[in-house]
Amino acid sequence: MLKNGSIGYEVSGLQKLLGVPMTGHFDEKTYQAVIKVQKQHNLIADGIAGPKTMIAIKGDKKEIIKLLNMDDINNAAAQLKVDAASIIAVHKVESTGTGFLKDGRPKILYERHIMYKQLDRIGKDAVSLMKSYPAIINKARGGYIGGASEYTRLGLASQIDVSCAMESCSWGAYQIMGFNWGQAGFESVFEFVESMKVCEGKQLNAFIRFIEADTKLHAALKSKKWAEFAKIYNGPAYKENFYDQKLAYEYANAKENLA
Repeated sequence: MLKNGSIGYEVSGLQKLLGVPMTGHFDEKTYQAVIKVQKQHNLIADGIAGPKTMIAIKGDKKEIIKLLNMDDINNAAAQLKVDAASIIAVHKVESTGTGFLKDGRPKILYERHIMYKQLDRIGKDAVSLMKSYPAIINKARGGYIGGASEYTRLGLASQIDVSCAMESCSWGAYQIMGFNWGQAGFESVFEFVESMKVCEGKQLNAFIRFIEADTKLHAALKSKKWAEFAKIYNGPAYKENFYDQKLAYEYANAKENLA
């Protein structure tokens, strides 16, 4: 992501696309040009040229319609009775800014310890399977590859049990775990996954239903108790990834940008 203070050839490339002087420094003219594009496409106007803004700058209409816009955010905020900055903060922290990979597939993170639990829940011999496939079935968290490579892990797990594999991934912009498909308002994990493929607006709708179904989580979001929210939403290991601090930081930034 390119922002105020960034320097180098990537900034020059951005400036060329924006039609501003190619200084190689992300300056005020570049910042204002980025803001203009973001507002034109009803995106979050933060002056940061991340993946979504680059899609808008390049004018890829097919991809632009998949992006979350401020109407989506404001509608979600009204439904959940929170401010728009809260929705933006969760969006930015959970997805690092976008719910899709460059190849168009929704972002996922495969969790091998969840796969172990899901297999055990349906009566499969998770212990034996873990011994044979420790990289994708394990009592311990980890083994992450990141990005598109997470689909390789999902594919391997799907050969053992496709439902459990899908349930063992967090999906989209809000990284909702697949096993929460019911709480997110779906009839099956398959319906949930298909919705995640459509657009970030659909991903946000799932997030809204997920939050509404958990009174403690909803209360934490409304009161901006980020540690409590992260503990429920991300699990007890949230401190390892500083989720509460990241949420507080992104919330403060969003409030300033929306002012």
